[in-house]
Amino acid sequence: MDLAEIIEITDLAAPELELFANLTEVQLRNRLEPEKGIFIAESPKVIELALRYGYEPVAFLMERKRITGQAKEILARCGQVPVYTGDRELLAHLAGYTLTRGVLCAMRRPVLPALSELCRGARRLAILDGMADATNVGALFRSAAALGIDAVLVRRSCCDPLCRRAVRVSMGTIFQIPWGYLDEDITLLGDFGFKTAAMTLQPASVGIDDRRLSAEKKLALVFGSEGYGLEQEVIDACDYVVKIPMTHGVDSLNVAAASAVAFWELRVRE
Repeated sequence: MDLAEIIEITDLAAPELELFANLTEVQLRNRLEPEKGIFIAESPKVIELALRYGYEPVAFLMERKRITGQAKEILARCGQVPVYTGDRELLAHLAGYTLTRGVLCAMRRPVLPALSELCRGARRLAILDGMADATNVGALFRSAAALGIDAVLVRRSCCDPLCRRAVRVSMGTIFQIPWGYLDEDITLLGDFGFKTAAMTLQPASVGIDDRRLSAEKKLALVFGSEGYGLEQEVIDACDYVVKIPMTHGVDSLNVAAASAVAFWELRVRE
């Protein structure tokens, strides 16, 4: 069995460390070509899930004690992938933040499935439009994976689902649920048999418990920006306008919380 190459960090400016230190999320994403870019997975549990679902490791950054501790089994699966190590303070200085569970892994971005592949055989989709907060994106993916959503479609107006924070908040579920980008008009989903439901609080909205929604054989729920919600043109393009009824004068839920409620309602009413 090949053993990991353990490299003690002596020079924070070493070019091989730029993956963890100097490159922004955007630079990582476009490091070679967009489809061959890099993302950062954080914590042993998240990295383990990524490996289980076929993601390719490029390099590790971890505290010394993790090499023979929490990361031991992970490294045993990764052959001669380089492992850069040092003490906790040094690594935090290099990365610019304290490492969660003391382990980072730079991984190659996957080739994402085409829209037709994501829609084939799916009954329930989630569409993200304009969601800029990585925490919300990660939380939505986690709820989608847990509550029966078959695939997630992401508009380019959203933050990158493979940015470090989104991946960590998702607890690695982003590796489990199929997802890809929706570059076409949302109405194209009708060609695959889907009805679309814009999640927005408007007077004409029906409740998420409306029986017509659960009766649809194929349904895609569309979630919008944390600030302004969905653009009117997106709402107008959807087959349904749907809300979660509010009480006590509260005007809305956080989009991540709203997605979990909506996914649950669809699941229990099937």
